[in-house]
Amino acid sequence: MDDTVPNSTLSSSYQLSGSCPMPEVTGPDFSKSELLPAIAQDSETGEVLMMAWMNKEAYEETLRTGRVCYFSRSRQKLWRKGEESGNVQELQAVYFDCDGDTLLVKVKQVGGAACHEGYSSCFFRRVDPATQDFVVEGERVFDPKKVYGK
Repeated sequence: MDDTVPNSTLSSSYQLSGSCPMPEVTGPDFSKSELLPAIAQDSETGEVLMMAWMNKEAYEETLRTGRVCYFSRSRQKLWRKGEESGNVQELQAVYFDCDGDTLLVKVKQVGGAACHEGYSSCFFRRVDPATQDFVVEGERVFDPKKVYGK
């Protein structure tokens, strides 16, 4: 089933049962915040790989090059995923949420690991709600000390 809505059917005056008009969201809104959260998801498996930040420049570079680029808050500069490790993310699709303030990038993860700690996903620690203890799930794909020299 194709859920594609032709642009001609979108309305800028869409209302929900008498509520105030909903503003039309036409794309990611970098005017609300310079940085938007960007969730990276494996396009084949659906696994959530990581969350990072994109500014408008990183977003535009990602679209232009097909390689995912983020903004590093700690380094205050663009961060081209995999520039040190070789574990690049090839862009497959980009989505933005209903408010235009969060991005979902579906990627082909090259090199097998999105996490700088060497795991396929940054979400490799599962918390037990009853004890608040956590367990590590999955195996390291690479040794970060060998890749980053730290």
